[in-house]
Amino acid sequence: MAMRDDTAGIADNPFLAPSTLPYQLPPFAAIRTEHYLPAFEHGMAEQLAEIDAIAGAAEPPTFENTVVALERSGAVLDRVSKVFFNLVPSDGNAELEAIEAEISPRLAAHADAIHLNAGLFARLEDLYSRRDELGFDSESHRLLGRYHTRFVRAGARLTGAERDRLREINKQLAADASAFGQNVLADTNAAAPAMADADELDGLSADEVAAAAERADGSGGYVLALQNFSNQPLLATLNDREVRRRLLAASLGRGLETNAALVRRMARLRAERAALFGYESHAAYVVADRTARTPDAVADMLGRLVEPAVTNATREAEALTAALREDTGDPHAALHPADWRYYAERVRKAEYDVDSAALRPYLELDRVLFDGVFHAAGLVYGITLTERDDLVGYHPDVRVFEVSDADGRALGLFLADFFARPSKRGGAWMNELVSQSTLAGTQPVVVNNLNIARPPAGEPVLLTFDEVRTMFHEFGHALHGLFSDVSYPYFSGTAVPQDFVEFPSQVNEMWMVWPEVLANYARHRETGEPMPPELAERVLAAQRFGEGFRTVEYLGAALLDWAWHSLAVGADPGGVEDFEARALSAAGVAMDAVPPRYRTGYFQHIFSGNYSAGYYSYIWSEVLDADTVEWFKEDDGLTLREKGERFRHNLLARGGSVDALDAFRDVRGRAPDIAPLLARRGLGS
Repeated sequence: MAMRDDTAGIADNPFLAPSTLPYQLPPFAAIRTEHYLPAFEHGMAEQLAEIDAIAGAAEPPTFENTVVALERSGAVLDRVSKVFFNLVPSDGNAELEAIEAEISPRLAAHADAIHLNAGLFARLEDLYSRRDELGFDSESHRLLGRYHTRFVRAGARLTGAERDRLREINKQLAADASAFGQNVLADTNAAAPAMADADELDGLSADEVAAAAERADGSGGYVLALQNFSNQPLLATLNDREVRRRLLAASLGRGLETNAALVRRMARLRAERAALFGYESHAAYVVADRTARTPDAVADMLGRLVEPAVTNATREAEALTAALREDTGDPHAALHPADWRYYAERVRKAEYDVDSAALRPYLELDRVLFDGVFHAAGLVYGITLTERDDLVGYHPDVRVFEVSDADGRALGLFLADFFARPSKRGGAWMNELVSQSTLAGTQPVVVNNLNIARPPAGEPVLLTFDEVRTMFHEFGHALHGLFSDVSYPYFSGTAVPQDFVEFPSQVNEMWMVWPEVLANYARHRETGEPMPPELAERVLAAQRFGEGFRTVEYLGAALLDWAWHSLAVGADPGGVEDFEARALSAAGVAMDAVPPRYRTGYFQHIFSGNYSAGYYSYIWSEVLDADTVEWFKEDDGLTLREKGERFRHNLLARGGSVDALDAFRDVRGRAPDIAPLLARRGLGS
């Protein structure tokens, strides 16, 4: 690539030194595309030199000259990686994707060069063998243990041909993950169904029709954007049954051709890598370092949910089929997957008198953000957020907020990037741009990405209830990063086991329907009148409706992930669609009317993200979440703020510096109980 010869890429590269902006906010105004690759190359070379110096030191290993030195290494690489790997999914383009495709396998090789450095591991091994004699404080003791585990799980004890094969596998997997994500973005944009006639959009709001016309880019037609999950929100209101089928078919078909070969190879390579480490499958390898610990624990938990979830969903399907037959006048009409959301909306409206479209005027984005999300954080934790118009993000849509504690102490920065755009991959996520660490002297800078459809210019941004939930959820991740109070970057913020990381964000969803919070933000955009109490009550009652569907579609995705990653080394999964059908049938969740929340072709969590054999984490974390919500509601003599402080300081602030389930016990006073989850989802006996 020509940019390699651009010496300006290093001479004026903003990644080579810490940012001078408040909180070391990356200097986005100064960052250009040509800076990334030179910064990656410089950062990798610099860190390898640092690693060689640690490994080759003449002095005997100490915690300071080995573990702390390892924590301090790679500062340039860390800065460029955090910015780049947030930018690619949130505002990607062909140049950035080309860099991603090149640098991902090189970064995998770089990680291997560190983890497979025999001299470095020998020093860690020596310290680890004497860890109980050296008088470490608890966080330092845990840091040494985590590094030792990480190196072992990365292959430090492999030798010869096994090491060489591990390097090849990691390099190929990194390249495939990059390609998978890029394919999903391209397929999602290409598959968005086009309509020639506005009549086909009957049922959509005027704003939604106008947005579809804008996406058609002046062609005179309409384009329905796809979101990155199976059942599209517009299925709830499109009156034309054939259009609904077209929309769902476009959604479900993404990636089946472009990503099939990648998926098959990635599944086989992950199984082979697990076998190198002595595990029977990638799933077994992954959960060994999670709170679940064993595949049996995951299988047992998922298995307990399948039968009641399918029973509930079957009961819901019967009600929806009755509504369909009444609507069509056909006593034999069968419920199609594209009909589910449409008739669920009708049944919900009839049974609870809740019209999702009628809710939206009460859910204006800025009011939800300031008077809902931020207001709740103030009630529970005492913090305030102030918009900083003088600070800029990586895209004009990005807003920057300064976060202050109850005593006025500055905590960090929160960046909000809420709108969908063709350059953004689907879904919602939180990233850290700067991680908190007293060792590094840094405070957190975190970003939330959502995919809210932008209305026509001048129109208000009105949300669905699901989008409100997503805002609260992702801000829960942001709080986990913002409240971090650890010494070492290794443990900062959300650096916790994968099947624990969703727990704090799921807890934060509770505040969206907390009466004081809901009354504060759910106000009509034109009149300012609060949502009528009876409507709010019906909304809350309707939350239980559809739990069968939601649980089955989630379990479908979780069990697909588990099936792909339970393959033994050398096993041939066969064709993707056949594999899916067999896996869902074997797991007992093969309901024709309820597709998995993600099908294989666009399941970015597990094929381009870090959730392989880990999508179960959402429901595993929800066990902790539901139990914690019950605790927040209990009348035990503690005020809401007192409970917020306990949750913050005993769990959120600790990051990965303590055992995850010990942190839960420090809050709840006991081990987690699954009963509140079963009650929440209507899955009790």
